[in-house]
Amino acid sequence: MSHQAQPHEASEPETPHLDFAGTTPYEDYVKADVLTHLQHTLSDDPGEMVFLVTTQVMELWFTVIVHEWETAAHALRSDDVPTAVAALKRSVRELEALNASWKPLGQLTPAQFNSYRSALGEGSGFQSAMYRRMEFLLGEKSASMLVPHRGAPRVHAELEKALAEPSLYDEVLRLMARRGCAIPASVLRRDVSRRYEPSEDVEAAWTAIYAGDENAELARLGEALTDVAELVWRWRNDHLVATRRAMGSKPGTGGSAGVAWLEKRAQKNVFPELWTARSHV
Repeated sequence: MSHQAQPHEASEPETPHLDFAGTTPYEDYVKADVLTHLQHTLSDDPGEMVFLVTTQVMELWFTVIVHEWETAAHALRSDDVPTAVAALKRSVRELEALNASWKPLGQLTPAQFNSYRSALGEGSGFQSAMYRRMEFLLGEKSASMLVPHRGAPRVHAELEKALAEPSLYDEVLRLMARRGCAIPASVLRRDVSRRYEPSEDVEAAWTAIYAGDENAELARLGEALTDVAELVWRWRNDHLVATRRAMGSKPGTGGSAGVAWLEKRAQKNVFPELWTARSHV
């Protein structure tokens, strides 16, 4: 009997290319070997690896979210709202993934956290330069936040640049002014290196936008920003809950006030007028 494959028989799938002269193209692109050898635990507790990897994953999400918000800010400067909204919508999915990073840490008991907490020394997420760039893009500016990074010239220079540049929200308000919204000169010409403070005139401008066509470009931009703001608020609250569960009200690593400081942060909304304007529509 012939063993020749019949036309109706399924052909065997082709074997993927396995023989490469050097590293694989996947490794060349992703740098997985670098990423998976960056974990150097400082205690004997097996739980420290989860804490370390989760924190490193958070840093990678910070990096891509900063990229998206900078893309959005650049597009807004060019009056390209669709590109800005697309970047903001991508960042919403990325923020959801970032917030899910609290899942492995959110169930830590005090005993579990204390078993490797000393390995952190004075280290604290408060010192994350990439997270600080996120905050600056949201309008949460403070020159004092550059101080911890004076010993790292490249990082310090990047933060100094981000401090001096308009935030994402500053670019939104400038766009609104160009589109005819009554944004006061005091807002448009403010010192962008300082924290953004809410304005009744900006609130009125958003109220007018939301009272109009909900499919208008600025209304869609407002909703994309609100999605971002909501997930930033959820991030801060998830951080607060995870910290409260792991260490109660003890002072945080790095000398912070721990839960008390996080509680204060969790009470603040970014893009504040997008929230208060809703009461007037």
